Parts: sequence; C-alpha cells; structure tokens
Amino acid sequence: MNLPNLLSLLRLLATPLMLWFAWRGQHDAFLWLMLAAWLTDALDGWLARRLQQCTPLGAQLDSWGDLAFYIALSLGAWWLWPERLRVEGVAIVLIVVSYLLPAVIGLLKFRRLPSYHTRAVKIAAVVTAGGVIGLLLFEMGWLLRIAAVVCAYAAAEEIAITLRLHQLRSNIRSYREL
Repeated sequence: MNLPNLLSLLRLLATPLMLWFAWRGQHDAFLWLMLAAWLTDALDGWLARRLQQCTPLGAQLDSWGDLAFYIALSLGAWWLWPERLRVEGVAIVLIVVSYLLPAVIGLLKFRRLPSYHTRAVKIAAVVTAGGVIGLLLFEMGWLLRIAAVVCAYAAAEEIAITLRLHQLRSNIRSYREL
C-alpha cells in the first residue's frame, strides 16, 4: 500500500461517513468531508505519477473511490439541499449520467470498472467540484451547467475509448492517443 493508494482508499471509506452526516442533517460536516475527499482525488493521481507509484490497483482504487464519492455526494446533497438540486435538475442528471454511463458500458464490455483518467475527465472533475461548491455554498448554478456540458464531452470520449479498445487499459490521456 503506497500513499496514493491510501488516499484513494480514504476517499472510498469517507463515503459512508458523508452519507451519515447528510442523513443527520450535518451540513458543515458533510461539506468539510466532501472537500477533503475531493482533495484526495486531486492528490492521489498526481502523487502516483510524481512518486512513480502508478499501479493497476491504484487506478482501480481511484475509480471505485470516485464512483462511491459521487454517489454519496449526490445522495447527501439531495438530502441536505433538495430545493437547490431541483432547480439545477437537468444539469445534475446530465452529470450523473455522464459519470455512470461510461462506467456501466466499461463494466459490461470488460467486466471491470474502466480507469482511463483522461484529461477531459480531470477537467470535468475540477469544473464539477467548482459547480457543486458554487451551488451548495452560494446558490450559484451557472458553473454546474457548464460542468454538465464538460462532463458530457468527457463521457462521450470515455465511451468511444471503451468501444475502440479490445482489452481494458488504464491511464489513457485521450481518445487521440490510442
């Protein structure tokens, strides 16, 4: 177990606690843990590359951590701020579908969760984080709507990669680099 894998594992383990905070109506604790989890997401891949500790296990832990985090974020935010989420429902549904659909297609084709970590997905994660923070803290939905478009593009690229690959690979920067 190396530091990047530990960060991914911590994000995965934080998700039940996020849900617990949300269920109990603890807005601030939920938000702080959400920010900490996003920080682990930003750091794990960067550290893995910087420390030359990229592993297949790390790529899978990162993907499972992301999936669990986004599910916990979606459910928790719905429990805590349903009125804000209703207003931005179309953008939120597009973001959720953009994350889940490539994962489902990859699972169906390869029987494993893809871990492509494309540039577009990284950009989408940053824009989505800004959009969610803007919506939950400041009731600003415009950045979340931008994130939905970026997420849709990233999802389309991941689906195209899955359809083109004959064997599952991790850490593919973009469709053009296949």
